[in-house]
Amino acid sequence: MSRPGFVLEVDERTPALLVHEGEGFRLERLPLGSRVIYPPESLPGLPDLTARIRHALLNPLGCEPLPDLLRPGMRLTIVFDDLSLPLPPMRTPDVRQRIIEQVLELAAARGVDDVELIAGNALHRRMTPAELKRTVGERVFRSFFPEHLRNHDAEDRADLTEVGTTRHGEVVEINRRAAESDLIVYVNITLTAMSGGPKSVSVGLASYRSLRAHHNVHTLRHSKSFNDPPHSAMHQSYNRMAGVLDEHVKIFQIETSVNNDTFPTQLGFLNKREWEWSLKDQASYLAVKRANDMLPPRRRRRLWHRTAAPYGVTSVTAGAPAPVHDVTLKHVLRQQLTEVDGPADIGVFGLPYICPYNVNSIMNPILVMCLGLGYFFNLYRGQPIVRPGGVAIYYHPVRNEFHPLHHPSYIDFFEEVLAETTDPAQIEAKYEEQFATDPWYVHLYRNSYAYHGVHPLYMWYWGAHAMEHLGDVIFVGGDRKTTTLMGFRSASTLEDALEMARDRVGRSPSINYLHAPPLTMADVR
Repeated sequence: MSRPGFVLEVDERTPALLVHEGEGFRLERLPLGSRVIYPPESLPGLPDLTARIRHALLNPLGCEPLPDLLRPGMRLTIVFDDLSLPLPPMRTPDVRQRIIEQVLELAAARGVDDVELIAGNALHRRMTPAELKRTVGERVFRSFFPEHLRNHDAEDRADLTEVGTTRHGEVVEINRRAAESDLIVYVNITLTAMSGGPKSVSVGLASYRSLRAHHNVHTLRHSKSFNDPPHSAMHQSYNRMAGVLDEHVKIFQIETSVNNDTFPTQLGFLNKREWEWSLKDQASYLAVKRANDMLPPRRRRRLWHRTAAPYGVTSVTAGAPAPVHDVTLKHVLRQQLTEVDGPADIGVFGLPYICPYNVNSIMNPILVMCLGLGYFFNLYRGQPIVRPGGVAIYYHPVRNEFHPLHHPSYIDFFEEVLAETTDPAQIEAKYEEQFATDPWYVHLYRNSYAYHGVHPLYMWYWGAHAMEHLGDVIFVGGDRKTTTLMGFRSASTLEDALEMARDRVGRSPSINYLHAPPLTMADVR
């Protein structure tokens, strides 16, 4: 059994604490009395994953076993999460590959020969052939690509169909092939509580018309938090859309969860609490940090993106989406949830090199903002780790760097829109339609490897709740020009950041440090 999550109060005996800062990391000493929020220890992975997958397919929740849903002449569409999950990417064979192979074996045994595989990438960039191959495995890739293994195209009007409309007027428009199939099998990795369940098909296979119903400033400001679905307006919209889908399509959901084995052996010290480091861990830290600091940023980035996580799969559950997701969430929370006694005046967050939208790419300033004020700020249940009007301190260099192939509309958004306003509501009202419908952005999304034109706006909206909640945002080590343009401040050191924050929170502020990755979700009461 693993130990539960742990909150450490910093005293004179506390060692320096590790903080991530992009492609780097450092040891930092927090003021006495600061609270450090650690996740539970990593849960054991399933000992026989192949057998557990087969058991889930044959013993589903809320519906018939998968073989009983398969028949000759039917249209079967297998949909899987794209490369935005998990983070970092898992070692091969990916659990999606292992599940898809078993689904295909059962389909072949039942005489099903009309099978398509689709990456549920929504408005994300298309996966490259190499990325698809890494996810589904060489055998599946060789058998189905390119005619029957592809990315979803949210701008292909000929391959989209409106399934219905919710009672709130939300349009449910998804991939036509999937909507007209006799069965959709969705293969999911639920990395955090915001993923999976009703989100899978309604978002992964959606068009812009559908996504704008919940990816908007009003909804995101009322999602408190993204990882607490009962208090998330975004998830309430997902649920309404899932209700419409249930009336028109048959979905067999297969969900998995993973443990917190985020870093491989040579980086194993990153998985541990600092006071538990052995002499070998301490030596590894010094050696890796010295080598990492000597490399130029571009080479560091390449090396980190080649790092694969040795995750253990902690659950495989299949069947009807709602009961499956209930079980999956229990496994996710058991791995990540840590009880915290109230928010603090200041929240401290170290931001790593990767987020869902820069896999094999560059963490540009908009994505830094989204990772910090969107994802990490919302790693809570109950209330944020920092009080209303408090200060968030993030660690990241926030370089003015962009991947021109993957993020072309991000460049224009950063240089043109943010120079005029950083207010999410104003941006939405004035610029969303322009970025969403621009023919060049649409072309690059459909035919190249670019995120949809509206994507940077959505990433900015993702931080709307945090912007409304916080009194100030400071980036330790952040590029001054870049952070200023985004409406934030930068500091050279933690001491400088704390001094800047005192204007908001007084001379003796309370401090919560969310120690992640590995992922920690704070249960703040």
